[in-house]
Amino acid sequence: MMMRTLLLLPLLFCLHLSAWAHKASDSYLVVQATGTTVTVQWDIAVRDIDFALGLDQDGSGDITWGELRTRQADMAAWALSRLELTRGGGVCPLQVQQLQVDEHTDGAFAVLQIAGTCPGAAGPLGLQYRLLFDLDGLHRGLLRATVDGGTHTAVLSPTSGALQFGADGISRLAQFKQYLFEGVWHIWIGFDHILFLLALLLPAVLARTSPQGQWRGAERFGLAWKEVLWVVTSFTVAHSITLSLAALGLVSLPSRLVESAIALSVVLAAANNVWPVVEGRRWVVAFCFGLIHGFGFASVLAELGLPTDALALSLLGFNLGVETGQLAIVAVFLPVAFALRHTAFYRKGVFVGGSLLTMLVAALWLVERVFDLKLFTGAGG
Repeated sequence: MMMRTLLLLPLLFCLHLSAWAHKASDSYLVVQATGTTVTVQWDIAVRDIDFALGLDQDGSGDITWGELRTRQADMAAWALSRLELTRGGGVCPLQVQQLQVDEHTDGAFAVLQIAGTCPGAAGPLGLQYRLLFDLDGLHRGLLRATVDGGTHTAVLSPTSGALQFGADGISRLAQFKQYLFEGVWHIWIGFDHILFLLALLLPAVLARTSPQGQWRGAERFGLAWKEVLWVVTSFTVAHSITLSLAALGLVSLPSRLVESAIALSVVLAAANNVWPVVEGRRWVVAFCFGLIHGFGFASVLAELGLPTDALALSLLGFNLGVETGQLAIVAVFLPVAFALRHTAFYRKGVFVGGSLLTMLVAALWLVERVFDLKLFTGAGG
């Protein structure tokens, strides 16, 4: 069973190359409700609209402003069919007033300015969001809603797409839980971060008979656990430092540079398994490149938007969520790897073969990110 699971991993890598090359699909909703009047600014990735509606009329691979304007009515109808606001006992009819284009860290977004009038001015505002959930289960809506002066933030998923908001703002405990969950979620869908960590952990259950000798299984679980502890702790400390600095606005790096450096870190970590350069101090590698990965986490947090009234609490929740998600991955990986460490399947198939495949995947990410190319087409690309 364990071997079957590990054998499926390379296949999954290849099937999801496109989706993993970029950040997960997000849209951004800013909702204002005062009395019966509601306004919405909705930023939707142009690539997501193209995936759903097929905007690229000339097949050039680029979506022009003209192609976007031509399909404005279709786009508005599609978007509004996936968002419903209610207040005062009924649905608030919505209309798209204006279409603009804006740049986010992950490309161009169509910006829909929406307005509507609710049947009543009292009571909570109900929201039902289902954009792309039928096409992409990983899609998320990042919401900031202000209802009669009370501000709320939420991440809308297939299981949390229907919410209600009153004039009272969200509690700090609820905000902490929300950002804790998002930290876990974003490490689990941050495939480049996961591959970097796994590339460093693969040799933890192995040892070499001599500096130039063959790999063999570690004799005791304690030795493997000690290596994992050093690597994970170093990675955690490093990315926590830069995540905090970037989230507080003290340090800022271009997103494209950060994403390219993260891809390069995965290539080098995997290459070090096949052609060892750094063997005894992988924790140093984890720390140095962990600083770069922290900036990657920060870009996600920036898109989520930290509430100014609970900045430290939300940052702590997100950071703890990342660590929790990371420890869950280690808890699954280490026992399986240790059980298989003496087998040729692990040493040659998982360790060497997995490292080579990781290098290939990360090298393709690197080319895409450095040269802003799209090597693969399909969902999420």
